[in-house]
Amino acid sequence: MCNLYRMTKNKAEVAAWFDAVDTLGGANFADEVFPGYPGLVVAGGNLRSMVWGFPLQRKDKTGQPLKPKPVNNARSDKLDGFFWRQSFEQRRCLIPLTAWAEAEGPSGSKTRSWMSLPGGELFAVAGIWRPSDEWGAVYSMVMTEAEGPAAAIHSRMPVVLAREDQALWTSGAPDQARALCSAWSGDLTIDRSGEPWSGRGQVALL
Repeated sequence: MCNLYRMTKNKAEVAAWFDAVDTLGGANFADEVFPGYPGLVVAGGNLRSMVWGFPLQRKDKTGQPLKPKPVNNARSDKLDGFFWRQSFEQRRCLIPLTAWAEAEGPSGSKTRSWMSLPGGELFAVAGIWRPSDEWGAVYSMVMTEAEGPAAAIHSRMPVVLAREDQALWTSGAPDQARALCSAWSGDLTIDRSGEPWSGRGQVALL
């Protein structure tokens, strides 16, 4: 599952690439996005800031509430489940990024392996979003079974959307959108960086 991605383009570049309206004013964003932190999302034709991860309520052994856990990945085969269904049917979005990372290597010494499109170009992966009481607007990244070079790193990968499929993902019927949930068949660049893997916070996958 994806718990870290890069978005190294500026807001103006992203808005122009997606033909989206920038509603963010002077907001700035980190180049690397972790679960539970803000990221850029294109929803309803607008460039928006949302928190990465749907809040999952938890309690300790005594029944006292704990800090919610961000569920940042939505499995494509679970989109009809209660946790995701309404968002998938009514609020699909595009997540702009330039690369995503997976942890690779032995436990205790995992490193970051980055995957991107050739040339480091901007691209979009499938997302869903909803409002929340805890963190405001939140989004989750749709994951599918990995194939090709990505499968050597992790069993799942984000649903990378070809440019011509982006409007169908956001505005098509649920069955049309579901048909797009397959592994990317184009070229991928893999950078086994050797950077130590270090995530932030707690994450979950449903």
